[in-house]
Amino acid sequence: MAATGVDEVVYRDDDKVLSSTEKAEKILYEENLGESTSSDSGDEFTWTVEEETAVRRKLDKVIVPLTTFLYLLCFLDRANVGNARIQGMAVDLDLVGVRFNWVTSIFYIIYMFVEVPSNILLKIIGPKYYLPLLVCGFGFVSMCSAFVQSFQGLLAARAFLGVFEGGVMPGIAFFITCFYKRQELLFRVGIYVSAASLAGAFGGLLATVLSRIPPWGVSSMVIHTWRNIFFFEGLFTIIVGLGAPFLMPTNPAECWFLNERERRIAALRLQLKGGADENEKVEVKHVVRSFFNINNYMCAVGFFLINITVQGISLFMPTILNDLGWTATKAQLYSVPPYVCACIVAIAVAFVSDKTNRRGIYLAAFTLLAITGFAIMRWATSPNVRYMGIFFITLGAFPGGPGFLSWGMNNAAGPAVRAVSSAYIVTLGTAGGILATWTYTNNEKPKYPTGHTINLAGQCGVFVLALAGIAYCKWENRQRDLGKRDHRLNGLSEAEIKDLGYRNPAFRYIT
Repeated sequence: MAATGVDEVVYRDDDKVLSSTEKAEKILYEENLGESTSSDSGDEFTWTVEEETAVRRKLDKVIVPLTTFLYLLCFLDRANVGNARIQGMAVDLDLVGVRFNWVTSIFYIIYMFVEVPSNILLKIIGPKYYLPLLVCGFGFVSMCSAFVQSFQGLLAARAFLGVFEGGVMPGIAFFITCFYKRQELLFRVGIYVSAASLAGAFGGLLATVLSRIPPWGVSSMVIHTWRNIFFFEGLFTIIVGLGAPFLMPTNPAECWFLNERERRIAALRLQLKGGADENEKVEVKHVVRSFFNINNYMCAVGFFLINITVQGISLFMPTILNDLGWTATKAQLYSVPPYVCACIVAIAVAFVSDKTNRRGIYLAAFTLLAITGFAIMRWATSPNVRYMGIFFITLGAFPGGPGFLSWGMNNAAGPAVRAVSSAYIVTLGTAGGILATWTYTNNEKPKYPTGHTINLAGQCGVFVLALAGIAYCKWENRQRDLGKRDHRLNGLSEAEIKDLGYRNPAFRYIT
């Protein structure tokens, strides 16, 4: 290695002399090419595009359904409190005034502080047992919620639910990134996050069925109506959590459903993807690097604003529909179609976004639907027209969660930085859930003008942030094209260049 004149460092590669930037680009090119690498023994190992596609499809058959189902249970056990509320819980537990708002708020307060430490623990322990442990935990708390006798007891149960659920979303998001490349990520994250809308659809149906189970139990504790919702949904979650470790692989190299060659391809294609070791430990430098990524803050604030809507609608839709003058059963059933439509659209948006390798433009476009929906809810008076507004809201807002989360993880390399980034994007976004619990209060029913106005303003903010994110990523990529980030490579070895992650001048942000 020799210096040339100013601040540029060159590397000798065979018979050619490469500048520091060319060296970095060569490393990233070879890493993303996905055609060959070396085994631990130094032997060349190659595979074809067709083989890699076959491996990815096998991953899709196990990883995607598994993570989607686990998150569906997570969101179901979180949002069922809204279904239980209109099935008699509010009367039985004397949830007058803003008591229900406190019940929902305490969950998100605890949830928010758990996410980053939980993802660090996930990296240490591994997902195979840690994520199922969380699933069993929140299932057990949900089941115990069937036995609470007071507002204080429900408050405590929701706090414990936050402890276990806090690590699930960022944990599953990071788990998925351990199996897929950047350009494959949003579609898979979009499917698993769409479980939130699926949970909303199933929640209404399950609440209708479970609340009609005849009272049972002992004389001192009769389980009925809303208590059945908590008990049976929680019990089923525990059973799934206990079985999950038998299906969940630790990493691509240990996938039980792949043969030896396929496991090797699955692992090596990811090592080539980002340069850094997928098993690298989280260090202080990775935490610092995550917190200095400007793109992360745009995604986190966008996720915050999206969460005001997604979490608020998930918790209060049964109540809002009930206040339109419909019975509890009708409100539960009418909550299903908006969620089903939102699920289909969110997955379709994620698929197209991955195919076109764009994020921000879809976030901005669909936010216009949510803005329209909240304008309808704010000023329309007809129950049927307002119900149409609910469709616009779910169609416009639900694609935003996976969009912002994936955008942040796409632009946060390598693995340790990605783990921290995914956790704190979700953490800051969770604060939106806290605000959401206070947007709809009893004293403003049935029109809830303040809640709809807050959400309308939030969706306008999402629109602006999506456009700002596009502008920033394009600007930063332009700076790298002009060589204005090349100084970061001065004096670095090949291993240190790989460790730069998103700060590597050859790295390009997805817009």
